[in-house]
Order: sequence, then structure tokens, then C-alpha cells
Amino acid sequence: MPSLNLIQHHPAEGPGAIALWAESRGLTLNVFRADLGQLPPVSAAPVILLGGPHEANAGPEWLETERQWLAASLDQGAAVFAICLGAQLLALSLGGNVRRMDRMETGWTPVTFVDGQSLQVLEWHEDAIDLPPNAQLLASSMQCEQQMYRAGPTRMGLQFHPEWNAESVAVLNEHFADESPLPRGQQDSAAHATVFEWLQATLDGWWDASSGTR
Repeated sequence: MPSLNLIQHHPAEGPGAIALWAESRGLTLNVFRADLGQLPPVSAAPVILLGGPHEANAGPEWLETERQWLAASLDQGAAVFAICLGAQLLALSLGGNVRRMDRMETGWTPVTFVDGQSLQVLEWHEDAIDLPPNAQLLASSMQCEQQMYRAGPTRMGLQFHPEWNAESVAVLNEHFADESPLPRGQQDSAAHATVFEWLQATLDGWWDASSGTR
């Protein structure tokens, strides 16, 4: 059975809907907790980077270790699908920049893709990305232009969180309590289902391209 590495940065921010996608595609998801000092060997193997409540430019010592690991893996030709903090780390490794926004972007937010399509997605971030050289902007929101980008066929960064399903939101709300700006109570199951459909198609395209490069 093929496998896929995934880097998690916080106990409350797991793979969520990505785990459902991987299971449905017959993929074994190898989860590494970077915050616990766990990283796969440097290689060209495709990897998914999740988000987390840390500054991409600073943060704890283990995050610097991950930055070095990511740079070395990119040098090996690794394909990367990166979300929020992960997308910021990817952008930095490719020569982009990460900066603080005027205000935080949270909750259900419409993003618009370059083809004119739009999608309601969950957000929780206060930093924004200045794209790396030659990266292609794929989606924007009213508050944050750089919502999704591609750097070549197998490296993709998302500022929003399509992996957060209803269970993910419940875990985040329980862990962060009053600090969490995410929806509470009954979740919008139709919105979550629409995002999951988009996530599956997007991951399928990324995985097919990534597998073809190995």
C-alpha cells in the first residue's frame, strides 16, 4: 500500500479530512509530530504540511529544525502540499516572505479562485504570505490576497484550512476555548461537505502529479 508523510505541528491540529481522503484512496498516512521532534528522513518523498499557532519566521527550536529539514527535502525535489503555517514555511523556503496582517482573518470566509469560482472555507490566521519568485497565485479573499499558490506542478500552499471538518472544529474549540474564533454549536454540514469535495479533487491532482515525479 502506498504511503504519504504528513507533518503535524500541534496536538489539536491533526489531519482531519485529509485522513478520510487518504483512507478512501488506499494510502497509508504517516503522521509525524514536528512539535515532538518527529520528522521523516530528508528525501524526495511527497509530504503534507499542516498548520499551527506558531510564527513561520520564529517560533520554538523544533520549528527551526523543521525549516532546515524542509529546505533539504525541497533540494531533493520533494512535492509539498502545505496548509496555513505549512504554506508559510514553504513560501519562506522558496524565497517568499511572511508578514503580520492588520487584523486576523477567522471563521467561514469566501475565497475566489483565478477561474472565477468561489468557495466558503475556514480561516484562522494573522500572517500573510508574499509569494516566492515565479509562484502562481491561485485564490484570494477580500482580506488576504495570497490564499492559495502553486510553485511548479507539485508544490502548493493554502492559507485556509480545507482539512478542518466538524470534528476538527470541535477539537480546536475545546483545546483553545475562548481563544478560538471558530464556529460553535451545530456545524454547517453542507459547507463542510462542499469543502471536502474540493479538497479531495485538489489532493487527487496533487498526488497524481507528485507520484508521477518519483
